[in-house]
Amino acid sequence: MKQPPPCKHQNGKPGHRGLKRIVKAAGYSLHGLRAAFKYESAVRQELLLLLIFTPIALLLDVSHIEKILLIGALLLVLVIELLNSAIENVVDRIGSEYHELSGRAKDIGSAAVFVSLCLALFVWFMIVLL
Repeated sequence: MKQPPPCKHQNGKPGHRGLKRIVKAAGYSLHGLRAAFKYESAVRQELLLLLIFTPIALLLDVSHIEKILLIGALLLVLVIELLNSAIENVVDRIGSEYHELSGRAKDIGSAAVFVSLCLALFVWFMIVLL
């Protein structure tokens, strides 16, 4: 039996609504996380750092807010790395020949990861070592 096409919303985009949309979106997110883990070594490295340092943050004798900041800074690095990987994949999909804007997009994404790593180091330094 043929499935009916997804309904169109007021904005004209096809898709699902309600709980089904949430379930579908969660599935797409998990698929993206699996792909990032499989194909992006930086994501694997940053996930490993998160897995190592989260228990350390939880065991430190600091306030709950400081624990949230320590773990949040690490999560932010992972989030920005995921976005950077997405940018790199889109640029690579467009073409393999060099283009100034493609290189700039990749460099800016890399810079965002670098800034988030600096922030994480700063947060950990300020809370743990001072």
